[in-house]
Amino acid sequence: MQIKTLEELFKHLLSDTYSAEKQLIRALPKLARAAHDPSLEEAFRSHLEETRGQIERIDAVVESIEGLKLARIKCVAMEGLVEEGAEIIESINEGPVRDAGLIAAAQKVEHYEIAAYGTLCTLAHQLGYSAAKQLLGETLEEEKAADSKLSTIAESTVNPDADNNSGR
Repeated sequence: MQIKTLEELFKHLLSDTYSAEKQLIRALPKLARAAHDPSLEEAFRSHLEETRGQIERIDAVVESIEGLKLARIKCVAMEGLVEEGAEIIESINEGPVRDAGLIAAAQKVEHYEIAAYGTLCTLAHQLGYSAAKQLLGETLEEEKAADSKLSTIAESTVNPDADNNSGR
């Protein structure tokens, strides 16, 4: 489908983001099981629940815009980011260094989502979709908070533990 209007672009990006969130629902339990640090494991489990709510919020966005139906597409960017997380799990033994890698992979995901939701908020505002903008803005703030939480875990425990285990 050729995108010709801002409304069509919004629909495409929202559909892509919906696919990304669905992929995360499958990936986050794997990240949680692979985490060694209890606070990191809990962060992944907590974000899984948050992600389920974000999918519901996208459903509410769709309901708030007359005539909007999501397209069935696959977010190839998220597919690649999820694969990076899987590669970390496969290539690094359990422990603080793997946890540092898992945080790096998860923060790439969060930064991607922050960009996606920021763009969607801007487009919703431009298109006059005030309810959608508010709902998408809530998710944007959750993604920023998840990124900040990962940074805190990395800086407070995981990275120092990984550095102490590096044998320097």
